[in-house]
Amino acid sequence: MPKVLLETSMGNITLEMDPVKAPITVENFLTYVREGFYDGTIFHRVIGGFVIQGGGYTDKMRLRPPTHPPIKCEANNGLKNERGTVAMARTNELDSATSQFYINMAHNKLLDHLGDDPHVFGYAVFGKVVEGIEVASSIQSVQTIKKGMHDDWPKDLIVIRKASIIEE
Repeated sequence: MPKVLLETSMGNITLEMDPVKAPITVENFLTYVREGFYDGTIFHRVIGGFVIQGGGYTDKMRLRPPTHPPIKCEANNGLKNERGTVAMARTNELDSATSQFYINMAHNKLLDHLGDDPHVFGYAVFGKVVEGIEVASSIQSVQTIKKGMHDDWPKDLIVIRKASIIEE
C-alpha cells in the first residue's frame, strides 16, 4: 500500500493509501503529490470533532487551482469516513473532486456512501492516517476565524511544507 508523508508546520502525518478499493482516487492523489502540488498548501478548513481539510490554498492564502480534471467519485467503495481516514473533498457535483482532501477527526457517518442518489452518495475515502494522528488532533484544536467565505480558517496558518511518497 503506498504511503505519503505530509510534513506540516505542526508535525508529520503519514497516510496509507488503499489503491485496491479506491484506485482512481489514489492515483489522482499520488499524481498531485508527485508533481509537488501540495507543497506550500495549507489546512484551510479546520472543524474540531469533524474534519481538517487541505490541498487547495497556498500559504499566501490564495486558491491554488487544480491542475487535473475532476475524478469519478468512488464513495461506494466500502470504506467509511471513520476517525483517521482520508477522503476527497468535492462540491455538490458528484464527480467534482480534484486536489482537496480531508482527514476525518470523528466517524462522520453523514459523509459515508448511503445510496446511489447524488444527495447521499457520500465522499470517497481512499486511505488512513498510520502515523501522526496526534498531529491531526492538534490541528483540529487550533483557533479558527471567519476569512472571506470561510468560517473555519485557522487563525495561524498550518502549512503542508512538503508531501512526498515514502512507499510505493
